[in-house]
Amino acid sequence: MANVGDRLCVHGHVVGEVDHEAEIIEVRGPDGTPPYVVRFTDGHESLVYPGPDAIIEHALSD
Repeated sequence: MANVGDRLCVHGHVVGEVDHEAEIIEVRGPDGTPPYVVRFTDGHESLVYPGPDAIIEHALSD
């Protein structure tokens, strides 16, 4: 489950492929479940249904 501000890291599928990181800017599923609207480091935004190769890094709260 995710919250706005968490980071989504999708691991590369093949050797040598880089991981992709994005900030979760909207959670559209109930109770923090996918789909998520994310903003990648290059600035583009996308609707994502993360697979088993993705992890959520929770943002630190104050």
